[in-house]
Amino acid sequence: MADIDELQQFEHDVLVIGAGGAGLRAATECSNRGLNTGLICKSLLGKAHTVMAEGGMAAALGNVDSRDNWKIHFRDTMRGGKFLNQWRMAELHARMAPDCVRELEEWGAVFDRTPDGLISQRNFGGHRYPRLAHVGDRTGLEMIRTLQDHGIHQGIKVYMENKALGLLLDGDKIAGVLGLWRETGRFALFKAKAVIMATGGGGRAWRVTSNSWEYSGDGLAMAYHAGAELMDLEFTQFHPTGMVWPPSVRGTLVTEGVRGDGGILLNSKHERFMFNYIPERFASETADTEEEANLWLNGDKEARRPPELLTRDVVARAILAETEAGRGSPHGGAFLDIASQKPPDVIRRKLPSMYHQFKELAELDITREPMEVGPTMHYFMGGIRVDHDSQQTRVPGLFACGECAAGLHGANRLGGNSLSDLLVFGKLAGIGACEYAASLPSAPAPDAGQVQGLMRSATDILNRETGENPYSIHSDLQDLMQAKVGIIRNQAYLEEGLDGIDQLRTRTAGVKAHGTSQYNAGWHEALDLDPLLITSEAVARAALLRKESRGAHTRAEHEGENEEWGNRNIVTSKAADGSMQVQVVERPAPSEELRAIATATLEELEGTAS
Repeated sequence: MADIDELQQFEHDVLVIGAGGAGLRAATECSNRGLNTGLICKSLLGKAHTVMAEGGMAAALGNVDSRDNWKIHFRDTMRGGKFLNQWRMAELHARMAPDCVRELEEWGAVFDRTPDGLISQRNFGGHRYPRLAHVGDRTGLEMIRTLQDHGIHQGIKVYMENKALGLLLDGDKIAGVLGLWRETGRFALFKAKAVIMATGGGGRAWRVTSNSWEYSGDGLAMAYHAGAELMDLEFTQFHPTGMVWPPSVRGTLVTEGVRGDGGILLNSKHERFMFNYIPERFASETADTEEEANLWLNGDKEARRPPELLTRDVVARAILAETEAGRGSPHGGAFLDIASQKPPDVIRRKLPSMYHQFKELAELDITREPMEVGPTMHYFMGGIRVDHDSQQTRVPGLFACGECAAGLHGANRLGGNSLSDLLVFGKLAGIGACEYAASLPSAPAPDAGQVQGLMRSATDILNRETGENPYSIHSDLQDLMQAKVGIIRNQAYLEEGLDGIDQLRTRTAGVKAHGTSQYNAGWHEALDLDPLLITSEAVARAALLRKESRGAHTRAEHEGENEEWGNRNIVTSKAADGSMQVQVVERPAPSEELRAIATATLEELEGTAS
């Protein structure tokens, strides 16, 4: 085993883990403030989940409908999250999003335009007004392009294809990260005063997912092992529209922008079924007027905001119900039809990525035929618990932002809030890390024993004579999570899921990767198993504890929202004996101002942007 002094070493004031929108925005903020900033990414720069966010970024610019303002955006976010959101985070997001979008434009982002030359905005599920600033259906890609180009010119040092293995501590403070070069198999020691986690979620624990191979819950597990808390992990969002055919692309995202631009959902009987799944309470709370609520509930096709744009949890459960009732599409989903709603040239202009995606992957022309779609594991509303303003965890020097952080979205994320989330809280995490780093009298020193332990744990996988195949374990985990911790949950399934996870952890203790450390994909698959299992267990334990159905969490034996749980978050942490503990924590009360905004009528909020 190499001595710590013999390792390749890098030193930075702040180190960011993850190169999606949140990580790049955080790194840019730190670099702009004069700090020596490094950024580690597991894959290549530019290959982040952010590019899959196609529909747009939500911000109350008011360019398409001047009635919109931050208060209505805040109100929509709280209602979409079933009022379990952290009040202060939802406020910060709604207030700061417009300026963050304009800042991105100043840095070079090219948005679609209104006839007056303003940034164009489109409708999206759960949003009162057209609010999503967009670039066709490639908005996330434009965000990444802009942040990369701007960030690189700020002097950020980027370390690509380097897997972060664990956080390093000096006492209770962050001191750096141990990384592993995927190409050579060599270890690298990154020393830092502060670390910002921006690693996304853990969707690869499920069989059908829109997430790519990197999303194995690395950041959640590293923070958990370092002593940080996780929160709200029972709320896992299944996006209602993923591809279902052919099998090779099952789960690939179909942007909500298709429905935002007029696409409708049909069952095998060619019935527009979403009118049958509008919760009466939801209609009365969400519709602009009582007249529109009645149009929805009576199945009137003239309602201004179509029911296909209800929140994602509602639409996903509706598609599942139709398939289980025998009215699904041939391959187990529903039909998403834009061809009958818009001219071909409009579809190709406004949804170019979707047009080419189905042409190339499914040999289907969406300007002529409906798409087959079904729910796909897409996003974690929960994540690492952070301070609302600074984004710091309870571990000094550890910050988190983006999908891997909890708080903004509550029980269900509104489409488009994810991209503005990255900008707002990436910026705040950068500010928080800068202020923390500046407060330290000297740089922390990583513990040599901890570094040695992480290296030994990683290389043991290569040094065993025999052992389990890591791909087999991962495949069994995906089947288990899909079957037992899916869209509809119950106590028996969740308990079986936890038993299965325990068995998989026993198997993982003896996992074996054959070959050398260079170019060894099997070794990297094995290294992903611990974070996948930590993430899966945390989701299942939180889901078992929450005995109600709220937002993206549905318990079959506990229908509907339970008022007692309306102000409770489930927090997960690592106990002294190494076991996982979950506890119920009361959410801080909001200010009277925020409570009033969240419960106000539209008429009371329109024109009150200050």
